[in-house]
This record gives sequence, structure tokens and C-alpha cells, in this order.
Amino acid sequence: MDVAVVILNWNGADHLAAFLPSVLKHSQGARVIVADNGSTDASLSTLERDFPTVEVIELGSNLGFAGGYNKALSSIHAEHYVLLNSDVEVTPGWLAPLLKALTDRPDLAAVQPKVLDHVRRNRFEHAGAAGGFIDRNGYPFCRGRIFELTEEDHGQYDSDRDIFWATGACMMVRATAFRQVGGFDADLFAHMEEIDLCWRARRRGWRIGFVAGSTVYHLGGGSLGYGSPFKTYLNFRNSLIVLTKNLRSRSIFLRILRRLILDGFAAIKFLMEGHAAHTWQVGRAHRHYFMRLPAVLRQRKELAASEDRPDMTGLYRRSVAYDRFILGQRTFDRLDQSAFMQRAPRSGQQPNDNQLLRAP
Repeated sequence: MDVAVVILNWNGADHLAAFLPSVLKHSQGARVIVADNGSTDASLSTLERDFPTVEVIELGSNLGFAGGYNKALSSIHAEHYVLLNSDVEVTPGWLAPLLKALTDRPDLAAVQPKVLDHVRRNRFEHAGAAGGFIDRNGYPFCRGRIFELTEEDHGQYDSDRDIFWATGACMMVRATAFRQVGGFDADLFAHMEEIDLCWRARRRGWRIGFVAGSTVYHLGGGSLGYGSPFKTYLNFRNSLIVLTKNLRSRSIFLRILRRLILDGFAAIKFLMEGHAAHTWQVGRAHRHYFMRLPAVLRQRKELAASEDRPDMTGLYRRSVAYDRFILGQRTFDRLDQSAFMQRAPRSGQQPNDNQLLRAP
């Protein structure tokens, strides 16, 4: 099994102590590596004392999720990488179905397992659930999770399928695909970086998959809690950057304007719920997005030049915000399934996103 399970750690000594034993127990045949992102807690001493067989890479400073993994993986030679959060409990046999999917389907760049909540173990977890998707305005959602709502798992999504993005909380990625697209965008630092990676891989003709036969349990909020204002800032800023970089549309600025308006409604909602700090972070995210816009547009041009047989299977041609907050659709299976893009035939000219994003 040419697999390296790589856990990026930052001040997560308690998580390592709690979750690393399950990784070591259930990952026979794989290398288990902890890449430490400049921790100042007892992480390194915990690893040395309690887990002497685990390989450790000391990165020296906090490079974020994107930069940390880029640096760590550049020194790890394996055919497949598993990117695993430090607060994930794995289960018996979790690796084999993921590896089999990549072995059987050479067009897959990455796959993810079913991600359930570590505390409420019969519910999907926010970060990944049963596979990630994205709507026409750049809002991510999952089978099993729409915005803040997570569903109870009763087997409704126990089927392998193509998805748009795989979660960074637990993703097995083909090393050749990771290197071909240049790894993560380190400027994103954290959050949305796995969506950007998967989108760029799709633009090179790769596909992304969900594997129902593998299950992990994610605590969530290990480095930044779900209620963190800084997390809100990163999500809103990075979502705009990823959308601008990757959406193949001649009317990209009209789409960005629509997204900014929707973000404004989100900021008002934060304020009405008493979360003024999050409202401020939405405005800060927009300001910093515009400061970075010239560089992002250069990236957009470079990506367009390197695009090869793009595959946008799974992009949702509607607004998931409209479906959730106006139409009241609270579960993935209530969304308009016909609005998910299907794989275009390889013969003839590929349609651009303007032609494919006509639904409301």
C-alpha cells in the first residue's frame, strides 16, 4: 500500500493524544506522518513520548493548511496521500475502499469517505458529509449538509458517486494529480483551499469521487472553531477568490456582483442574530478580496491558458442560498437534481460555464 497518511498539526496535542491511536490501529500498511505547523504547545513532546513510531516533519512556523501541506508533501514520496485532520477518528478498513477507487478509476484525482459527526455519531459532519458540491455563486454545500444544517445519516447517501470537491478533513489524493495542478494555493492559507484544488484538477480533466464504503468521524473546529470570526473572514474572502479564479464565464464580474449582494444579506443576518463581529469580518473579507483582485485575475488568465478537457460534473446551476432560504429546502435530496451539471461528451467543443449556468 503506497499510501502516506499525513496529519497537519498546529497546537493540537490533545487531539493527537485522542485521535492518533485510531489512525495507527486502522492504517496498517500505510505510513503515518505528522507535519507540525510550528506548534507552541506540547505537540512535539507528546509525539516523541507517546507515538515514537510516527514520522514527524517539523515545518518551523504556521504556514496554514495550504502552505503547510504543500511543504510537507514536497518531501514525502508516495503514490497516494491521505490528508487527515488531527481531530478525525478513523474506522476499521477505512483506507482500502478509498485506495480501490483510485486504483480502479485512473480518471479520479481524489476521493473522500463518509464524514460523520464525532459527537452526534448518527449525523453528517459539516466539513464534507457525503461529498462536496458548489453552486453557481460559489457557495459550497454537501450531500448531507446545506449551509448550517446537517442531516441525520440513515443510509440515504450510501452510494459512490462523482462529486465536485472532496473535503480536506479526510481526502485521499493521487500524488501525480496533486503535483500536476501545483498543489494548494498557499495564498488562501486555510478554508476553501480543497475546493480550489479540486476545481483546478477538474479543469485538467480529472474527476473527484465519494466512496460510501469508508467512514470517519470528525470532531470539527480543531484549529478554528465553527463560531470563529476569523473563520468567517477566510470563508468569505477565499470563496470570492476561488470563484473569480475558476469560473469560466464571460460575465464573471456580474456573477461576482451578485455574490457580493448575497454576502451582504448574510452580513445583515449575522447582525440580526447578534453576531456583529462576523458582520465586520464579511466586510473585511470583501475589502481584502478587492485588494488582491489584480493578482487573482492574473491567476485566472494563467489557469485558462493551462486548461485541458475541463469537467464540471457536479456544479449546481442554481442558487443554493435561494433554495435554502427562500424555497425552504433543508436537505440535499430536496434540491433540484436536474440542475447538477452532467459530464459533457468529449467530442466537439466544450461548452463554457455561461452556456451551462442558465438555471435561476
